[in-house]
Amino acid sequence: MLVQALRRNGIDTPFPIQAAVIPDILAGHDVLGRAATGSGKTLAFGLPMLVRLSGAPTAPRRPRGLILVPTRELALQVETALDEPSLSVGLRLATAVGGLAIKAQDEKLGRGVDLLIATPGRLTDLIGRRAVDLSDVQVITVDEADHMADLGFLPQLTAVLNRVPEHAQKLLFSATLDEAIDNLVQRYLHSPTSHTVTAQPTASAPAKIVAEEPDSELPDIAHYALHVRRIEKRPVVTEIAARKGRTLLFVRTQHGADKLARKLREAGISAAALHGGQGQNQRTRTLAAFADGTWPVLVATDIAARGIHVDDISLVVHVDPPADPKDYLHRTGRTARAGASGTVVTVVTPDDRQEAADLARRAGVSVTDLEVRPGDRRLAEVTGARRPFGRLVADPSTVAAAAKAAAAKPDTAPERHRHRIDPRTGGRQHSKKRKPNATRKGR
Repeated sequence: MLVQALRRNGIDTPFPIQAAVIPDILAGHDVLGRAATGSGKTLAFGLPMLVRLSGAPTAPRRPRGLILVPTRELALQVETALDEPSLSVGLRLATAVGGLAIKAQDEKLGRGVDLLIATPGRLTDLIGRRAVDLSDVQVITVDEADHMADLGFLPQLTAVLNRVPEHAQKLLFSATLDEAIDNLVQRYLHSPTSHTVTAQPTASAPAKIVAEEPDSELPDIAHYALHVRRIEKRPVVTEIAARKGRTLLFVRTQHGADKLARKLREAGISAAALHGGQGQNQRTRTLAAFADGTWPVLVATDIAARGIHVDDISLVVHVDPPADPKDYLHRTGRTARAGASGTVVTVVTPDDRQEAADLARRAGVSVTDLEVRPGDRRLAEVTGARRPFGRLVADPSTVAAAAKAAAAKPDTAPERHRHRIDPRTGGRQHSKKRKPNATRKGR
């Protein structure tokens, strides 16, 4: 039934990381996996977990499987990927993440959950409320482990691992594995088998974390550094965003994401912002609109770099250079997913030249340097850039809020106070009360 569920979704051939790790997981070994984002890691650990958990009962509040992820978006992506396969083998999934009602998560755990997908912070909260007990966990996966360490989740992560039985099978996956999680590997994994299917460099990783097999099926990604004058950076970015196709632009700050998305909409480009300062519902709606093509351009901060799992992102743009090589690689991992090809460009001003060159060298990628200007033929050839149309597009959250308010509050104002929409400008027109025609004298 599990195979049939996969075939219904068009999955009949495993990706390299799946073929490498699934036999070891099914055999009960601890596994250390390193694979580029979009290479199929979720099914690589998720499917064998479902097989191992199937056919046995689960007590209320005592899940037998646990998947830890660093962000809410990634948790929801994992749940979506495993939802239908879990139903096919009769297992119940649930997510426990911050930003959503903890009471609803508490109630679901009380009804019994076979496999729990959680962020460390919310899981710690639930443990403190006695809403979940990890004593029955048979297999645990830590996904994006290095990112958890970067975000400061390491104390919470170790606290969770300390509550998992010593004999439980432990799986650790990430796009990059380095010395930041070396202590986790030594302390919690027992003689793990290691597998690497990735394009990232391994020179800085400890010897025991490096796979014994060669890299294979590397993502087909072309990297470019677009050198521009500072005054022409915004026009170049705008032309790139006006291209056809799903485009992801990365900036450093929340304010920068909101500002750039607004400027792009003012230029007639359907763009939305995604960052950690937004509420969970807004982030979910924005990501869904990006995935279905309603908003083909997304401006995001690095907090979203590992939470965006959307196919057919053909171009990733570093509007602001990332802070370190790992951020570069994780941003890059949003394109060329599932065997597709992609392009990654970094917009480089004269002040950023040395920083960008050092970053590419440390990330281990080969970059083609191009001097470009707005309207440049080479810019169009590399990115598909084109002139924007200049039509104002409203902010998606504003449109949704206005539509909801209009539906909830029908117009009951007297006729003389109602407004009409000017078809030329889209603004409101005030209807003036006409005076009755004066009667002629003598009538």
